[in-house]
Amino acid sequence: MSSSEAGAGALGIFGGTFDPIHYGHLRLAEAAREALGLESVRLIPAGQPPHRATPGASGAHRLAMARLAAADNPAFEVDPAEVEAAQASFTILTLERLRATLGAERPLVLLLGVDAFLGLPGWQRWTELFDFAHLAVANRPGYSLDESRLPDALARHVEQRRANPEALAEAPAGRLVSFSMTPLAISATDIRSRAASGQSLRYLLPPPVLDYISRHQLYS
Repeated sequence: MSSSEAGAGALGIFGGTFDPIHYGHLRLAEAAREALGLESVRLIPAGQPPHRATPGASGAHRLAMARLAAADNPAFEVDPAEVEAAQASFTILTLERLRATLGAERPLVLLLGVDAFLGLPGWQRWTELFDFAHLAVANRPGYSLDESRLPDALARHVEQRRANPEALAEAPAGRLVSFSMTPLAISATDIRSRAASGQSLRYLLPPPVLDYISRHQLYS
């Protein structure tokens, strides 16, 4: 680990299928960066999502689109390792890999939508996630940590680990925070459906991603 990594600020970790990446994803990452005081956000396209059907676009295409989407934001970076790996993209393995690379001291903040957080007990080795990173949950209208009915196991973690965003810089992992984001009713499922039926995708995703989808005839 370099000295710059040892002294670096909190790094947001945002993984997903990104099939395709769109403004909803980018807005969540930017809202988290601002609300939580993150130094940067690392976007990690999944190679082989273990809990989803095969993505509509290949890993190489999804990685290329993520790079195009992140190119104009100096606080965003894209990690190709999950796409390049031959194994399923389990979050706990991703965090283990990042810790081995970045060292034990840098605060890592795993970014999740509230829907994903509510499903956490179904994830592989989910309680160990807190050993490697903080968790930050993006609220949206009608769904938040305070308003949602949590499974008992999850509720215990919320009670024990809930903290203010300022606390993220004080430890490398183990805390739980929430943040609000601008509600954008955009979904990759809807984008793929629109593309398949020849409808316009304009203003749903960044123009370079839109051009890439058109050029490679993805989702049609």
